[in-house]
Amino acid sequence: MSTPVHALPASPLRVAVAQAPVAPLDVVANTATAAGLVRRAAARDARLLLLSELFLTGYETTGIAADPDALTLAPDDPRLAPLAAACAETGTAVVVGAPVRDETTGALHIAALALDGTGRLAAVYRKQFATPNERAAGFSAGDGGCTLELDGWRLGLGVCWDSGFPEHARAAALDGAHAYLVGALFGHGPGAHQRRTVFPARALDNTLYVLLANHVGRSGPYTGCGGSAVWGPDGRLLAEAPEDAPELLTVLLDPQELARARTEDPVLLQPGLTTTPTRTTAALS
Repeated sequence: MSTPVHALPASPLRVAVAQAPVAPLDVVANTATAAGLVRRAAARDARLLLLSELFLTGYETTGIAADPDALTLAPDDPRLAPLAAACAETGTAVVVGAPVRDETTGALHIAALALDGTGRLAAVYRKQFATPNERAAGFSAGDGGCTLELDGWRLGLGVCWDSGFPEHARAAALDGAHAYLVGALFGHGPGAHQRRTVFPARALDNTLYVLLANHVGRSGPYTGCGGSAVWGPDGRLLAEAPEDAPELLTVLLDPQELARARTEDPVLLQPGLTTTPTRTTAALS
């Protein structure tokens, strides 16, 4: 049964969002970078770190599709071991972008992997709205949402273009999410405009926190515009990284701020709103 939208966590949650350059198609190097960022986030008392779309390979869709045996990540992939070790050493969870392949059909997906504070792979969320270019490269859309649970907080996952569809964040909110976590690659130009406009709207539409981890620098055919950020449940910007440099942000998610926003703007309690049945829930603690 879904958590009611009015149920709030009992205590604040400190989270981290990072942007960092990635090495093209080098899973080992990028996993080491992610592990280092987990340790840095833990040193700031963050319970969870969010990283960008396809962080473990870079946004190299053509290269991934050309060699999926080498470049997709399986649940038991030994290349995840350094990242799992960092989570276990610190007790900090991570959500990191990676390509995966369906074990039954062989379909390629852009995914978010969630490792809990013991290093266990707790969930694999597959991007539900693959772009036309991603589909042309051979990637398929996922067929269900995913909500994580950590210290009483419910965290809905999204990947990049998912956030462009209002119903995606709304489905997470109606599943009881208190925050919406998105790893992405938004480039300069139209992508930078989308980054500035979409995320505060998703926060305000659903009275939840919104976290964005974006790429910075070149990744595949794009140059990420950075600007990883956190917005409050009233749509206000709480923290923002620069456009052109690595950064690690930490923010305290406050249940009192959630309560205030949802009292002043009770959009989730209006008649006629329904939740989606196609969601999974995974515990991170």
